[in-house]
Amino acid sequence: MRLRAITLDCPDPPALAAFYQEAAGLEPHPESNAEFAGLVCADGLFIGFQRVDGHRAPRWPDQTVPQQLHLDFAVDDLDEAEARLLGLGAGRPDHQPNEERWRVLTDPAGHPFCIVKG
Repeated sequence: MRLRAITLDCPDPPALAAFYQEAAGLEPHPESNAEFAGLVCADGLFIGFQRVDGHRAPRWPDQTVPQQLHLDFAVDDLDEAEARLLGLGAGRPDHQPNEERWRVLTDPAGHPFCIVKG
């Protein structure tokens, strides 16, 4: 068994795919559309974004609407990566458990993700 895909619920699949495409340099899947968009990693992993009407964004660190899952991305420079991602539309929650080693950000649909030194 090997992991083939990760899919995130969201209100606007093309917009969220565009964020991650720009953030991580991934290739768009040619059959992406308004209901389901996807990105393809060099190693074949597929990241999908599916439209969910009434999507409720996670509320990290509050568990009223739990994060459910999050993605981690390795970066060389935390400050540089954070600034670039914020410029692309990411958010930065106030609660940062270990800012020197990783930063918790949120994508434009509210999903938490981390950038990790290394």
